[in-house]
Amino acid sequence: MSDTSLTWAARDASAMIGRQTTRLRHAPGLLAMTLTAPLLMLVLFGYLFGSAIDVPGGGNYREYLVPGLLVSVSTLGIFTGTLQAVQDRQRGVMDRFRTLPMSRSAVPVGQAVAEVLLAAVGLVPLALIGLAMGWRIRNGVGPALGAIGLLLLFRLATAWIGQYLGTVVKNEEAAGQLAALTFVLPMLSNTYVPTAGMPGWLRFLAEWNPISAVVGACRDLFGNTAASAAAAHPSWPAAHPVAASLLWSALLLAVFVLLTIRRYVRDGR
Repeated sequence: MSDTSLTWAARDASAMIGRQTTRLRHAPGLLAMTLTAPLLMLVLFGYLFGSAIDVPGGGNYREYLVPGLLVSVSTLGIFTGTLQAVQDRQRGVMDRFRTLPMSRSAVPVGQAVAEVLLAAVGLVPLALIGLAMGWRIRNGVGPALGAIGLLLLFRLATAWIGQYLGTVVKNEEAAGQLAALTFVLPMLSNTYVPTAGMPGWLRFLAEWNPISAVVGACRDLFGNTAASAAAAHPSWPAAHPVAASLLWSALLLAVFVLLTIRRYVRDGR
């Protein structure tokens, strides 16, 4: 690809980023749900259920919980990506974009980057309320920035997953049902409870869940309790969460970026 082509592609993607951020500002219901759902889970688990959950090593449950909920903000990319892609397809927006002299990848790239910006906004109130409830960043600024980078990278990956699913499902109702996975997948991980007390088969699934790797990495980088690493005979992702997070994110991006753009180009023929 020539420098001129790259410049045009970058310009088109920038226009789509602007379009997506404007669209999100005019969708108060979607913004409210994506921003408040993790906050409600923080209050629900932090205050109502926290006293009933033991963290190995006697750690503070809220310090264990907050990194997991920060990752749950990243997983919301599946929901918002799916819903918005289906809406664009059903309302004919995608067909109009395909008639314009623009890069084929600009629309999905713009939506994915806008999702990362939305995630960055959503992390702020959750982190602030977590700090007010007793969560602390104990490893300094550098590792904390690394954790934030992992959170945004994972949101980018889940945004592409959502966009691909949005090109596959038939309508908004089906998209809403499929997007329920956004809320189920964290339950099958170490987000809310340690994996050590799970049955063997469930613990295997939870520890190899990409969400568990990102949660474990954030707990390590923020200096919070890493119960999975303290368990006897941890799986490779549990013992090396940062490396596992990077590998999972890279794998998901490699697969779903290709699938999404290929589907978008194929449907436009």
